[in-house]
Amino acid sequence: MNIIATAESPEQAAALLDAGVDTLHVGGHPFGLCLPKPLGPDEIEKIARMAHSCGKKITVACNSLMHNEQMDRLPTYLSRLAEMPVDAITAGDPGAIFILEELGLPLPYIYDAGTLVTSAEQIAFWLNRGAAGSVAARELTLTELKEIQSRLDKPVEVLVYGPTCIHQSGRPLLTNYYRYAGLAERADKDRGLYLRDPKNPDSQYPIYEDENGTHIFSTEDLSLMSCLQELYDNGLHTWKLDGVLLHGPAFVKIAELFVEAKKALESDSYMAAGFCNRLRALQPETRPLGTGFYLKNPQDVN
Repeated sequence: MNIIATAESPEQAAALLDAGVDTLHVGGHPFGLCLPKPLGPDEIEKIARMAHSCGKKITVACNSLMHNEQMDRLPTYLSRLAEMPVDAITAGDPGAIFILEELGLPLPYIYDAGTLVTSAEQIAFWLNRGAAGSVAARELTLTELKEIQSRLDKPVEVLVYGPTCIHQSGRPLLTNYYRYAGLAERADKDRGLYLRDPKNPDSQYPIYEDENGTHIFSTEDLSLMSCLQELYDNGLHTWKLDGVLLHGPAFVKIAELFVEAKKALESDSYMAAGFCNRLRALQPETRPLGTGFYLKNPQDVN
């Protein structure tokens, strides 16, 4: 089993490793999307050394849809990652994968094309081109995920905790609006901006800008704590914990709970209700928990 957790800093990375996380996921602008915090190469190298000293792994996000400027800068960045070395990158842009192949670097990649990764056939295409695994679209149901994993011999990553990015644009939508309205406002993540559904006054869709554009997230955090036994029984053993909206020790405590759940599953002593109650106690009150698309009938997902 492999529990992957995002890390926002070397300090949090150390705490996540102490908590028992198997793989750290980090990245930097402009190559990685929807990160807790963008990290520079020196910080990533420090985290890589830390992870390897514990016998753990590190993956680096190179999963943005890149333009010519990013493509021109990518070879230098990939070469630096290979020198550290990191264990793998995540990539979904065919151009980025082509450059990686051209460079001939000893740097595995995990296929991550966001909402496009919806079938075993598509994943198999990239596995046959050398991918070491794949990140499943967050809009898939458990029924579909189980079917996909049963037809593949490489791991499919499933988000088991964290927010879902429901919209990403390369344009600075908030900044453009502020200019139009004559406002002087911040648009970064720490500003704490939300969109609200007029039909649901309790809804809160986090929205922010960074170097890669504008990001909008789901109004609730995904939790598959109640489904971990089913995931485990069906060979879905690669779990992602995403702390893009939850920082510091709060995210580490949730990671600790999922590590404990993993150990309980391995020892055949997992009791979902107790773990779900403990997760609710740790979860911020402003972020309700839900199961997203996972428990829906595939025919009902449009």
